[in-house]
Amino acid sequence: MNLHPSSTEIFFRSSSGKPGDKIDEGILLDEEKKMDPEEEDLIFCRKCRHIITRPVEAIQVSGQHLHTFANPNGQIFEIGCFQMAEGCGHIGQQTAEWSWFKGFSWKVAVCGRCLVQMGWTFISSKGLDNFHGLILERLVFPKG
Repeated sequence: MNLHPSSTEIFFRSSSGKPGDKIDEGILLDEEKKMDPEEEDLIFCRKCRHIITRPVEAIQVSGQHLHTFANPNGQIFEIGCFQMAEGCGHIGQQTAEWSWFKGFSWKVAVCGRCLVQMGWTFISSKGLDNFHGLILERLVFPKG
């Protein structure tokens, strides 16, 4: 089964590679690494309010921060690009299939607490420029 930016389902594989096995705990954010909400503006998971990233991590990719893409099934995603998203874990295998950014492969990015899909991590084929494309409707942004 191929996971691609069109998937609405999230699948987990343990190190054994068998679907349904125990979730690899490496995808969860260490609770001690959480950012302090009093220190700065933060961006949260809409479902569980886990800290995902910060506004200062917003970047431009291909000349813009916001992108709208349709997947092969016709589902439309509006994403924002972020250099870091420490509140995300990653699942699935890295693939270049159906990548929305030329020269990048991707992996599914999930909330480190509730495991809702937050978007994708895009990995440069040269291994130098990685970033997160986060689904905007699944985020809560700071006021102001």
